[in-house]
This record gives sequence, structure tokens and C-alpha cells, in this order.
Amino acid sequence: MTNAYSDPDFMRGDEARPLRLLSEYLEPRERLSRLNVHNGLIFWGSARLNPNGDDPPSDKADFYAHARELAARMVQWTMDEHAEGERYYVCTGGGPGIMEAANRGAADVNRELSMGLNIELPHEQGANAWVHDNLNFQFHYFFMRKFWFMNIAKAMIIFPGGFGTMDELFEMLTLIQTGKQPRIPVVLFGKDFWQRLIDFDVFVELGLIAESDLDLFYQADTVEAAYRFLTEALSEDVTPTARRHG
Repeated sequence: MTNAYSDPDFMRGDEARPLRLLSEYLEPRERLSRLNVHNGLIFWGSARLNPNGDDPPSDKADFYAHARELAARMVQWTMDEHAEGERYYVCTGGGPGIMEAANRGAADVNRELSMGLNIELPHEQGANAWVHDNLNFQFHYFFMRKFWFMNIAKAMIIFPGGFGTMDELFEMLTLIQTGKQPRIPVVLFGKDFWQRLIDFDVFVELGLIAESDLDLFYQADTVEAAYRFLTEALSEDVTPTARRHG
């Protein structure tokens, strides 16, 4: 005989699903509290965008390099401007591509500010090599992972990505639009990609969103424009809305 919580067959079964969900809430909550982590700069983007070379072709923007540089600059900014308990952590999905680039940029300056919220997927490896061990989280449930992204998010930077990135972007915009999430600065990086992919003005033309909803995000094409927007917004504790494009 053994206690139910020591029985692996029971803990992996359908009946114990509520316990598994609860564990993905309680363990990150305890660890983040213990480490005094409250401020996250969330970087989202494709796991398939690697450094320029054969993939992606060299005629495409090197989003990997941009994500790495922006993350490094944001970490240097918070190191210069904030006391230890008030610093911002670069937080990604923990995987390859843009996620790796942002964690790598953070680690270039201070690895202790590099966090990853990884997800179990059949065809992707575990956390990238630049996530700090203490800040390496593993999730099974997508919605619990997104809960923790939003719980610590103080700003979001979204690079080009696929279905997963779009899912995260529109859920986050919905939460901000409906007041379920406090207003935070949001950067869509790579204007050509976003303008080709989504005609946001159509939402307004058809009366599906308010024109003011277009001010929920800022489109940037350079690291300098994104850095300036983020640091101004976070320093003033308000989100600039006068400019939608950088």
C-alpha cells in the first residue's frame, strides 16, 4: 500500500488532473515569490527563426539578432536603473528561435535575469541553454503557462511567429481590451510582417473594435525604436499612445 500522492499511476490518471493543474499553479507561485520575481518583459516569437544563414534565408530580416540585442539592452537598462528587487526579467517560452535569442541576450548581460516558461511538446526539445536554472519552469498545460506569463508581464514584445504566437498575442490583447489585464506596453516587432499578415484597420472599418484599440500596441522596425518606447513607457508607468509606429 502507498499514499495516493506517491502512486505514479494515479497521479498521471484522469482523476488526478485537478492535482496536476494545481501543482502548475502552486510551484511557480512559491518559487517566484521566494526569488522575488515580479516584473517580466515577455518575449514571444517563432521557435523556427534562427540566426541568419541557411534558415532563414539571408534576404530576410535577422529577427534572432534583433531579439537578442533588444533583450540585452533591456537587461542593461534595468541593471542601471533599478534596485535588485525591482528589476525586470526577460521571460520567454524557453525554447529555440526567438525565445533562445531573447534569453541569450539577457544572459549576455546578466544570466540571473533570464527566465523560461517551457511547455512539453512532442517535437521540441527542452529549455534553451541561456535560461537560468532557478528560472527554468516546465509546464504541461498551455493555459497554466499563459497564466504565469500574464501574471508577471509588465511589457510584451512580440516577434513574427506562427499559430502559437498569434494565440498568445490575441489572448493578451483581449485581456487588456476588456480590462482583465492592466494596460502594459506592447510592441509588435517587424512592421512589414505584421502589416502583411494582419490589416488591423479592417477591424475598425467593420466596427469590430474601437479605433482606440489600435493604441493597445506599438509597431517597431528597429531595436532602437522598440527600446525607446519600452523604456519610456516603463519609466513613466504609462503607455505612450501618440505614436503607433516607430
